[in-house]
Amino acid sequence: MKKLNKKFFCALLSVSMIAALTACGGKDNTTTTTNTTTTTNTETQADAPAETTAAPAETTAPEAKEGSVAVFYYTYGDTYISSVRAALDSALDKAGISYQDYDSNNSQTTQSEQVTTAISQGATVLVVNLVDTGSDDAAKNIISQANGVPVIFFNRSVSEEAVTSSDKCVFVGTDYEMAGHMQGEMIGNYLLENYDTLDLNGDGTISYVMFKGQEGNAEADARTKYGQEDADAILTGAGKPALSFYDSANSNKYLVDQAGAWSSAAATEYMQTIMSQYSEANNNMVELVIANNDEMAIGAVTALQNAGYNKEGATVIPVFGVDATDAAKDAIKAGSMIGTIKQDAEGMANTIANITANFMDGKEAFDGVDSANVVGTWRVNIPYATYTAD
Repeated sequence: MKKLNKKFFCALLSVSMIAALTACGGKDNTTTTTNTTTTTNTETQADAPAETTAAPAETTAPEAKEGSVAVFYYTYGDTYISSVRAALDSALDKAGISYQDYDSNNSQTTQSEQVTTAISQGATVLVVNLVDTGSDDAAKNIISQANGVPVIFFNRSVSEEAVTSSDKCVFVGTDYEMAGHMQGEMIGNYLLENYDTLDLNGDGTISYVMFKGQEGNAEADARTKYGQEDADAILTGAGKPALSFYDSANSNKYLVDQAGAWSSAAATEYMQTIMSQYSEANNNMVELVIANNDEMAIGAVTALQNAGYNKEGATVIPVFGVDATDAAKDAIKAGSMIGTIKQDAEGMANTIANITANFMDGKEAFDGVDSANVVGTWRVNIPYATYTAD
């Protein structure tokens, strides 16, 4: 290779130094206990070969949009929500959108106060992962606070009535009943294929436990209902008995996370308590675990492994979840968990970023969004998919 021309080398070095100084002089990167403002990353091309005298390619960055976005998460502690946050931060960066993230720490009061603060600081779009989904009151209050500022609710259900109370409000979520139907079908088919192995006490019936994330949450209600009912339909259609909840005294036929956090810790504690009374030794071991999210599924796996189950060479109690988090996918690959329903965090984040940009550019809210996923004029449903080791 030819030697670099000395003058060219000096010029190239100067350009590189100027580019570095320019990158360092971009948007401020500040962090507080409740929020984060991120910087926009730029990509650079490799230096030109020594044999040429062409100037290096200029660095490019998305054109910054006027205004800023406030993004409110019901909690940073939810694994699935954390994956949405990472994907949404990246999507907003790529779109050149300035934003600030808020952790509502599972408190609707905190979230409402954060909304007030963000509006007073000039937020031009609000993206809200609502804390309280038990009624429309919290959603309507935020829409009222926004006073014409566009609001994008996501993930945690908000009714059509609440969303359509403003012409600058939409919802990005899922057809949450579909997750329950898909999980129930997956469970029913798996049980039929492995029935004799799973029926540990040989009584002809599969005993199960259902972990519900939160009372009054539409997603939790639907998953609880259809995850069990659809599995039963497959079993009874094949001449097998319906599932039997392990505790006949529990008329609800589910166990709820009392903190409403859908947490692995709650499921671990429940499962350990269950196995102190229901075991193979007592001939009444729980033979199936259905969880409304992967955090609770992983919590159940932890308790089972502590008791000697769901390890290589040991008896596996089938565990099913929803979300397809990285931890759940690893557990499925390892054989300690059977399956989950993928809730597409990246797809949700990209759709939110698209709608955010539309609001900021004065376009129709769903411009550029896959029309197959749009419902009416008020919501977008991100499709689910099954995830197993097969």
